Amino acid sequence: MSETEVQKPVIASRPPFATSKAWRAFPSGMRRRWWLFRLPDLVARHWPLFRKRRGVLVVRMDGIGDMVLFRNSLDHYAEALAVEKDQITVLGCESWAAIAGEVLAGYRVKAINEHSYAKQPLYRFSVSLWARLQAPAVVVCDAFFRRALMADSLVWVTGAPRTVVSLPYVNEPTRPEFTYYLSQADEIVHTGDYPDHETVRHYRFVSTLLGRDVDARPPAISWRQEKPGFGIEAPYAVLNPGSNEPGRRWPLGGYKNIAMRLLERRLKVVFVGTASEMAEEVKDLAAEPGVVDLIGRTDMTQLMDVMNNAELVISNDSGPAHLAVGLGVASVIVVGGGHFGCFFPYPQGVTPARARFVYHRMDCYHCFWRCHLRQDRQDAFPCIAAVEEDQVWEAAAQLLDSSETKP
Repeated sequence: MSETEVQKPVIASRPPFATSKAWRAFPSGMRRRWWLFRLPDLVARHWPLFRKRRGVLVVRMDGIGDMVLFRNSLDHYAEALAVEKDQITVLGCESWAAIAGEVLAGYRVKAINEHSYAKQPLYRFSVSLWARLQAPAVVVCDAFFRRALMADSLVWVTGAPRTVVSLPYVNEPTRPEFTYYLSQADEIVHTGDYPDHETVRHYRFVSTLLGRDVDARPPAISWRQEKPGFGIEAPYAVLNPGSNEPGRRWPLGGYKNIAMRLLERRLKVVFVGTASEMAEEVKDLAAEPGVVDLIGRTDMTQLMDVMNNAELVISNDSGPAHLAVGLGVASVIVVGGGHFGCFFPYPQGVTPARARFVYHRMDCYHCFWRCHLRQDRQDAFPCIAAVEEDQVWEAAAQLLDSSETKP
C-alpha cells in the first residue's frame, strides 16, 4: 500500500502456528533470556485465582506514538467484546502514563516500566502476577511491531479463557518465541502485510472483532484547554529537534534557520525536547529575542499544553510528533525511510488536514533503521540529512498561510 492510499478494513483469517506439547515443553531456538524468565512466568501463569473472571485487559507495550495511532480504535472494543467501557483495562507504558488519565478517559490504566519488565526478573514477576490476578475474561494485544517477551508473554501469563492478538512482524530470530506464544492464542488476526500503516491495522483488527468493516479515521486525542505557561505568549511555533535515536534528528542547522524564518514572520519560537537529546546545542539560540528554550524543562503534560496552543509544530519522527498531529495542531514532520509508511507518513485516508510530512526518497528505504550508509552512530541517517530546509519551510509556510491552521 502506498502512502497516498488506504485500503478498507478486511476480515482476516487466522494463520497456523501449530506446535506439539513436547516442543512447548522444551522449545528450540529460544534466547537465554526466555529460559531465565521461564520459571517466574510459569509460576505467575499458574497462580491460583479466587475470583470470577471478568472484563478485558488490553496489552499495549509500545511508545507514545503507537498509543496515539491506537487510541481511536480502542473505542470499538466495548461493543466488539460485549463489555462496559469501565471494564476495559489498558496495560501500558510509563512513557505515556502522565497523560493517560486525560487521553484514555473512561478506561482503567495500569502503567509499567516496559524496559524493566524485559530485563529484571523480580519486577517482571510482580507485573506478571498483577496481570494474572486481574483475572480478565479476555486479553487483547493488537500491535504489529512488538516483542514476544514483553507483550505476548503478558497475554500468556493471564491464562485468560479468550486471547485475541494480531499477527506480528515475525523474522527468523524472533520466530521461535512468537511461535511459542501464538500457538497458544485463541484468535490471531492478520491485519495486513508490511508496510501497512498502524492506524489502518488497528481498524482491520476491530473490524474482525465486530464482524463488519469499520472505516479507519485519522488519529485524534482529546486534551485539556490550558495556557502553555512558562511566560509564553501567542502566537508561537514549537520546534522539536530531538529524538531518542540520533539518526532521526534532522540536522540542527536546519532547525536554527527555520527558527529565524519564523521569527521574521513575527512568531515566537519555542524549543522542546529532553535534556539528554540536545540541550547544549540550542543554548546559543536561546539568546535570540523571541526564542524560548524549554528543552529539559517540561514534563509530558506541560509539553502537551505547549503544543496544544501553538500555531505550528515542526518535529522529527518521534512520539511528540504523533501527539502534535493527534492534537490537531498544524504539524510538519521530518520523516526517514527506516519503516516508511508504517508510522510516518500517514496514508492519505487517515492524514489530518493540518499535517504535512517531508522526506527524501532513497533506494535503501525500509532498512528498519539498520543503516549501512551512516559513518557514525551520532550522525543523522542520510535520508534524514538529505531533507532540504526549503522542503520543511514550504510545508510550514503553506500551513501558516492556510485557513487549515485555524481550528
